[in-house]
Amino acid sequence: GFELQAEKVQRTSPWKHLGLKITETSIVPQAIKINDNPRTLQELHQLCGSLNWVRPWLGLTSKDLAPLFNLLTGGGDFTLPRSLTAEARQAIWKAEEAIGSRQANRYLPHLPFQLIVLDEGRKDSLIIIKWAFLPHQPSKTITTPQELMASLVIKGRARLRTLVGCDFTCIYLPIISDQLEHLIQTNQNLQFALDSYSGQISSHRPKHKLFNEAFYIIPREVQSRKPIKDALTLFTDGSGRSHRSVITWKDLKTWKWESDVEVVQGSPQVAELSAVVRAFERFPEPFNLVTDSAYVAGVVMRAEGVLLKEVSNERIYNSLSKLVKLISHREQPFYVMHVRSHTDLPGEVAEGNQRADILASPAELAKLPLVFEQAKISHAMFHQNVPALVRMFHLTRDQAKAIVATCPSCQTYQLPSLGSGVNKRGINSGEVWQMDVTHFPEFGWLKYVHVSIDTFSGAVFASTHAGEK
Repeated sequence: GFELQAEKVQRTSPWKHLGLKITETSIVPQAIKINDNPRTLQELHQLCGSLNWVRPWLGLTSKDLAPLFNLLTGGGDFTLPRSLTAEARQAIWKAEEAIGSRQANRYLPHLPFQLIVLDEGRKDSLIIIKWAFLPHQPSKTITTPQELMASLVIKGRARLRTLVGCDFTCIYLPIISDQLEHLIQTNQNLQFALDSYSGQISSHRPKHKLFNEAFYIIPREVQSRKPIKDALTLFTDGSGRSHRSVITWKDLKTWKWESDVEVVQGSPQVAELSAVVRAFERFPEPFNLVTDSAYVAGVVMRAEGVLLKEVSNERIYNSLSKLVKLISHREQPFYVMHVRSHTDLPGEVAEGNQRADILASPAELAKLPLVFEQAKISHAMFHQNVPALVRMFHLTRDQAKAIVATCPSCQTYQLPSLGSGVNKRGINSGEVWQMDVTHFPEFGWLKYVHVSIDTFSGAVFASTHAGEK
């Protein structure tokens, strides 16, 4: 069995354990050899791995090491050459300085554990047991400040339970008192982070020079949760077929419809995001934004003060970056509303959305602004199905479906139908079988394997044959 060797028991300070040097009061990493001139991806990956391991003990933030982490992208061949940028060399210098001057502290048994969420600019020699940082790349494309704060609370509580098997007596959150109670009641991420927590939650900073300056990671919210009265209403749309990015609005002085149309190469999401970005650039005054894209509405609602993840699509990433910057630095309020497309509802909202659809449509459809109405009149007389409407009036499939779905006559007598691509199933075992043939050359002349499955029970039977029949 396992036996302790007396000569290997460390009885005096410093103690060395799992790459750490532990004294009566402090914890520092053991001597680490820093390769300050990595030449290949393999050497760079080893350097980043070593620094990522010591950063919780030395307070090295994700921002400090980001220039090094960014060099890891761009291919998986370990022999690929890598050259350090000036920012990467500065990051290595910061790491070397931290290794020589910083430390983590051992806990004092008579003091309780506390967790405080700071911004990355506050550092001091408190009795800091361990630092916890946000990841270099968030898991989602758009992550709100509330989600970031909740992830730090989860990480801190989990790490403390691993280290000493207890929870914090107090958690300090960087928000004002008026926001604290509202967030705890309404924010699901924070509720999960504080699940089963029995200690105190405070927004009042501890009495220490580190916390003399105010810091808040959740700024004042500019987005309005209710429509803004007497404000301009903007309608946006984009099309992947015509590559048109559209903003249209009714001028509050002349009461005439105006528009801003640009041709943007890329997917429909790129065109729709481009329209929203131009709306925030062109209209600094309060406005109501109406879009029939659930994607765009969701992005705009969450874009204020968020942490943005780098995405592979450069055009979408550039548009998202501009949008986050514009909204985060905006002073006047705005409201976002999502509406369904291709409806025949009365009122200016449906009219404005329909105008945006027409402006974004390909040129041949834009010349016929009443084509949708003509298709509705024709369907009211002849009750064509969806493919016939698409073929006769050159509508999109969604437009044709909207016409058929809103027709009272078609809905009354329409019979339920099975979805396409669904095979029939038996109602008893052994009633209906499905069979396929797989070729397995290793079986020689019996290489044709007939695989049958009972559609009722799912039982599978396989047998070898000399042919496919």
